[in-house]
Amino acid sequence: MKIQIQNETFILHPSGALFWESKNLIIISDVHLGKVSHFRKHGIAIPSNAIAENFKRITTVLEQFNPQKIIFLGDLFHSTKNTEWELFEEWILDTKYETILVAGNHDIIDRTHYYDLGILVVDFLEIDHFLLTHHPEEKENFFNFSGHVHPGIVLRGLGLQTLKLRCFFHKPNQLILPAFGEFTGNYILKPNQEDLVYAIAGNEVVCIEKDSKSKI
Repeated sequence: MKIQIQNETFILHPSGALFWESKNLIIISDVHLGKVSHFRKHGIAIPSNAIAENFKRITTVLEQFNPQKIIFLGDLFHSTKNTEWELFEEWILDTKYETILVAGNHDIIDRTHYYDLGILVVDFLEIDHFLLTHHPEEKENFFNFSGHVHPGIVLRGLGLQTLKLRCFFHKPNQLILPAFGEFTGNYILKPNQEDLVYAIAGNEVVCIEKDSKSKI
């Protein structure tokens, strides 16, 4: 789905990625690499092939848009280095994209390990009048792209049917990206009248219209 923000065009992808057309860059938030290995280490039964799923999904997005740059909005890795770091090293060295990590609260791996892979790590990023952060923030005269929240919504149908979906949560001066990673969970948000919700339903991104918000 294409949307306009401050006369710029962005594409909301059903993976949870955001493509900025004029800058030819991809923004992805909350991948939480290493989380599957962390769960398996502690005896939680998650199939081992789930480890490769995040890399596969990122690669699919990059092949579709062929961006010049990738920006990760924090929580790229879930915790300390584990076996998935080696897979990440192999993956990043095979890519040709400039990569920037806006550090999040889970990004506790020493930044020198990212620098060794050619990845720039910053606390925030300003591009024109857009502010890119991990936690949602407000700054005068800036539109904020952020993550951290793992936004989701609940759609309520006739009877007692409910459906929980990941979403892009668009406030007047902010867009909160959904978590990209597997097994990250969602935090259910309740939109105000001025908010827009772009729900991810399978392979589609669907705008939840204002007149239907009584059903959210």
